[in-house]
Amino acid sequence: MTGTNFSLFLLAALVIAIVPGPGIFYVAARTLSDGSKAGIASTFGTAIGGLVHVIAGALGISAIILASAELFTAVKFAGALYLVWLGIRTFREARALLPQQTVPFEAGRAFRDGVLVEALNPKTAAFFLAFIPQFLDPAGGAPALQFMTLGLVSVALNTLADFIVVGMASTAQASLVRRPQLFQHLRQGSGLFIAGLGISLALARRPAS
Repeated sequence: MTGTNFSLFLLAALVIAIVPGPGIFYVAARTLSDGSKAGIASTFGTAIGGLVHVIAGALGISAIILASAELFTAVKFAGALYLVWLGIRTFREARALLPQQTVPFEAGRAFRDGVLVEALNPKTAAFFLAFIPQFLDPAGGAPALQFMTLGLVSVALNTLADFIVVGMASTAQASLVRRPQLFQHLRQGSGLFIAGLGISLALARRPAS
């Protein structure tokens, strides 16, 4: 891979990482709802989910899924239903609690949710397959290795951006904790927002081949 190609890739990947997308919104919503620990665990989870797409893209699995309308639809609706379920669960938990109460934090659950939300998002697979090949060096050999290398860099930049978002959302959440009634409404709103992300995923169309 030439230095020019890699420099261009870094610039493009950095711009994409800082532009708010579904991943950032999801992590922000989880942080506002359940705190910085949940946001951090979710960030690590979405990073692992992103790596799943990188490996699948390098092995050609993502291309197979995107080429099949049935497989794309199955993965899309699985991810959408999971997001909607997470949103409803968050909303119901917040509604059931008194304003001064909080849900016990479970790092494993937040991490698992992040992995599944990202891994079951076929739009992420479509992004990697459309974005990364533009920067591969045909003369460099080992295209699968190049794909995985660039994919790892992209996931790392996205994860860094998510950590920054967690910090910002955590600061906002800390100030809202002192206003229990408003904080309860915020948690309910976060649940509705996560469910909305699921609905938007369900409406996504398969990329034209």
